[in-house]
Amino acid sequence: MSPPTAIVTGSSSGIGLALSKELSRRGWAVVCADINEPSESIENSIFVQADISSWDQQAALFKQAFVWQNRLDFFAANAGIDDRDDIFNSISIDPQNPPKQPNVKTFDVNLTGTYYGIKLATHYMSLDSEAAGKTKSGGKIAVTASAAGIYPLPSVPQYAATKHALVGLVRSAAPVATPFNIRINALCPAMVATGLAPPGLLESFKPEQLTPMETMLRGFVELGNLDGVEKADWVSTGRTGDIVEGNMQELIWHEAPKKPAASSYMDEKGMQDWARAYAERNRNFAMQDWMKQS
Repeated sequence: MSPPTAIVTGSSSGIGLALSKELSRRGWAVVCADINEPSESIENSIFVQADISSWDQQAALFKQAFVWQNRLDFFAANAGIDDRDDIFNSISIDPQNPPKQPNVKTFDVNLTGTYYGIKLATHYMSLDSEAAGKTKSGGKIAVTASAAGIYPLPSVPQYAATKHALVGLVRSAAPVATPFNIRINALCPAMVATGLAPPGLLESFKPEQLTPMETMLRGFVELGNLDGVEKADWVSTGRTGDIVEGNMQELIWHEAPKKPAASSYMDEKGMQDWARAYAERNRNFAMQDWMKQS
């Protein structure tokens, strides 16, 4: 028998560290993943160094996590970075000085890396773990998006683009994941005191302008139904496809925009036809070792 087991990326500081400590306090086994060594030890945890933008490193992370406890119940896709380029403030009016190829690591980490993690988590959550005390396959995924995934944030367009994309990914993946007992939601922090911001930025804000970490933890507890993990139907019940903003003391729920009347072609039958048309094709894509073909 093993305790409920979680993987938390970006776990060595900020929100990831706070969540890892909270899960440990609740009796979970926690796999802490980050490119940096953890700043403090956490009871009943292991640390795996991983850059989530690397499929190989993330695949090794999940494999090691599953070998450790023979189960995976919760995945917090929390790792992320801010912008690594500037389009407009780097404009050159010299025709002999065209733009250099931009650094798009932000997309690699925040979006591609999170997609990798969701795919891997789904696999390991779906494996037979009855011997470890998990009676039903499935689990919960919580993606750390951002308030910048809801509202524009002109200072960091790369970051905002990836976080908007994560909101869309969660809303679109949730209905497809449900039959497999995978429930996926996103937490969108406002300004939280973490190591993400450039040096000196947080100091320019008053303490009352910063969202407390306790609000973030309440968001994870709500999205993952962490208070109900001992219930037999935990994997198949609870929220899915939900987006919640953690802003100051509040959790603010954001519904997806409603389709206008002009898109009436996309009724229930239209959605089913759309799903059928893509399901088999995308399944075939997924089964290909496309890296060897490229």
